[in-house]
Amino acid sequence: MENKFELSSVILRVVLGIIFFIHGFVKFQGGIENTVGWFSSIGLPGFLAYGVALIEVVGGLALVLGLFTRWVSVLFAVLMLGAILKVKLAAGFLGNGQMAGYELDLAFLVMAVSLALTGSNTFALDQLIFKGQKTKSATSLN
Repeated sequence: MENKFELSSVILRVVLGIIFFIHGFVKFQGGIENTVGWFSSIGLPGFLAYGVALIEVVGGLALVLGLFTRWVSVLFAVLMLGAILKVKLAAGFLGNGQMAGYELDLAFLVMAVSLALTGSNTFALDQLIFKGQKTKSATSLN
């Protein structure tokens, strides 16, 4: 491993992947129709629930494995931005006693943006699949 930056990127990638995978899996496990109904109740088209859950499950697994990290992270950032603006913003940063605030969603957004900007090549399947191709790697600021 080249430096601490690479190790921190791997940790960030794997943890964010696990979190999103679990969130998506629970949407399917608990009955995706419940999520469809909830989306409809907040003014979003219900069919978006399928897309969100699928992105979370497949994207979470992809991050854990180190596949298409930058692209998946962009999708996760978009999901988190939507969650903050459409659902959590009205409750405030820490919540309003009836609903959690957007502090955790903001942390996930920043984690996703960080991975989208820097990538994470260490212990990633992308390194095996695209071995012959030159990939953009993040440069350290130190």
